[in-house]
Amino acid sequence: MDIDALLTRLQTSGCEFNRNGSWYAGAEARAHLLKKLEHLEGKDMVSTAEQFIERGASTSSMSGKAYLVRCPRKAPVESAVWLKAELQQVRAARAASSPR
Repeated sequence: MDIDALLTRLQTSGCEFNRNGSWYAGAEARAHLLKKLEHLEGKDMVSTAEQFIERGASTSSMSGKAYLVRCPRKAPVESAVWLKAELQQVRAARAASSPR
């Protein structure tokens, strides 16, 4: 659930995703990261959003270069930093809206 929420936020954020020197729109980033997620799940390597960020959504498995996220009027940041911040927001919003 958290991973899907993260990928949806990336897709709808208006931010761009950089992998191996090229910038991609959110929808393309989501599609790429879903493929990586499926690969990792197939090897039973991901059970949490944190594991997904660390093992699949932070660096290129081909080049080893860090992925970047560039949002309008902001400097690019490593995807791990951006995704972890978004994950905190997703969880905070869920906690705030859940019945007590």
